[in-house]
Amino acid sequence: MSALASAVVARDLAKVYRRFLNQNQLKTLKSALLTGSLLHDLRPDQTFVALDGVSFEVKKGSTFGVIGENGSGKSTLLKLLAGITKPTRGTLEVEGRVSALIELGAGFHPEISGRENVHINGIMLGLTRREVEERFADIVAFAELERFIDAPVKTYSSGMYARLGFAVAIHVDPEVLLIDEVLAVGDEAFTRKCLDKIGEFRRRGKTILLVSHSLGLVERMCDEVLWLKKGRRADEGDPKRVIDAYLIYVAGGEEALLKGQEQAAEDAARKAAEAAPAEPGAEEASQVGLYREGRWGSREVEITKVRLLDSRGRERHLFVPGETATLVLSVNAAKPVTDFVFGLGLFTADGVNVYGTNTHLEDLVPETLSGEGEVRIVLEDLRLVEGTYLVDVAAHRRDGTPYDYHRGQLSFRVKSHLKDVGVYRPLHRFEFFGGITVKRPPPRAELDLASEGE
Repeated sequence: MSALASAVVARDLAKVYRRFLNQNQLKTLKSALLTGSLLHDLRPDQTFVALDGVSFEVKKGSTFGVIGENGSGKSTLLKLLAGITKPTRGTLEVEGRVSALIELGAGFHPEISGRENVHINGIMLGLTRREVEERFADIVAFAELERFIDAPVKTYSSGMYARLGFAVAIHVDPEVLLIDEVLAVGDEAFTRKCLDKIGEFRRRGKTILLVSHSLGLVERMCDEVLWLKKGRRADEGDPKRVIDAYLIYVAGGEEALLKGQEQAAEDAARKAAEAAPAEPGAEEASQVGLYREGRWGSREVEITKVRLLDSRGRERHLFVPGETATLVLSVNAAKPVTDFVFGLGLFTADGVNVYGTNTHLEDLVPETLSGEGEVRIVLEDLRLVEGTYLVDVAAHRRDGTPYDYHRGQLSFRVKSHLKDVGVYRPLHRFEFFGGITVKRPPPRAELDLASEGE
C-alpha cells in the first residue's frame, strides 16, 4: 500500500464515457476499436468526462463522505471503488474485501427464489458456500423476509427486493463498505436498523465510504468529506466546513463561495501572523491539538467578537462544575436581514459533540437584524467533568446556509476536585441502607478553584 494506514488511495482519477451517438457515427467507434484507442480517437464532443483528476485518501477505520449535485461524479466514483468499472486515467488502490451497497440486488435473477439468489449473490460478493450457509439465517432475518424467502424474487415488492440486497451486502463483513443513497430501502424502522448496522461497522473499525444527499447524515457520520463538482474535487476536509461551503455554493453560487474562501484564507493568515501570547488563564485550554479550527461563511451577518463571561461579568477561560458561564456574541449585519439563526456547539478536545442548540431549534422566530447587536447564551449550572472544551458559534440561515461559522476558536477548561469520568456531571448523591456505613468528606469549596485561574 502506498500510504501508511490508508484503506483507499486515489491519484489523478479520471473516468471518461463515450456519448451515445447516432448510427452514422458508429464508423468512428469502429475505427477507434481497430486502432486500440477507443476514447483517444474520439472528438471531445463525443465523450463525457464523469471524473477528472480526483485525488484523495481514506484512512483505515474512518468514515468518508462524498457530496455534490446530481451528475457531479459521486456514483461513478463508488463504481470505480467497487470494481464495477475501470478508471480511464489515474491509479486507485483499495485494501481489503469491498462490499458495495450501490445497486442493491443487481445480480438477482427474478425467476428463482430469494433463497437461491442469496447463495448466488453471496458468492458473487466473495463469500464461500460455507460462509453463505453460516450467515443465511441472519441475512433472511435482517431482511425480514422469512415468509417469502422461497418465493421467486419477481414476486417481491421493490422494498423487499432492496432489503434482501442490503442484507446480503451488509453480511459479507467487508473491510471497506461503499454506500450510495440506499438507506431508504424500507420503512422507518428498517432504515433505523440499517443505520444501527452501519454504526456497528464503524465501532468495529471498518472503513466506510458514504454518498448521500442527506447532509445532516453525512455531517453526523463522517470523519472527512469530499465535495465533487462537475467531476472535479471542489473541497475536502472537515465535514461541517465542507458541507457549509457546499450550502453557500448552492445558495449563492460561485461568487459567494469564493468570497467565503478568501475571507477564511485571510483569517488563517492573520491568525498565523499574530503569534501573540495566550490570554491569562487560556494557556492550558489552548493545548488541544486534535480539533481542526476554522471560520467560513458569506459574512452577510458577521460575528465580530466571541467572549465567555462568568457570573460577575468577567471574561474567563477556567470554570468549575456548577458555575454559570455566559457566551457573548457581538454581531453585525451590513444590510438588514430577516432570515437568521444563532447557535452554539460544545465539544471535547478530541471533537466529541457534548451539546448543541440554536435559536431556530428553540422556536425563536427571527424578525429583523440590522447593524450591530449582541447575543448572549447563558449556560447556568455548568455540569461538566474536568477537561478542555471547545465552542463553535454560528450565524446562519434557517436552511443551514452559513453567514459566519466559527469552529473551535474559543476554548475553556473545567477544573474539579472530583476526578469522575465522561463529559456530563448530573446532580446526584449516594444513599446507603442496611449494614453499610461510609464516612463522607467535608463540603468542598469548588468555587475557590475558579479564583485560582483569574
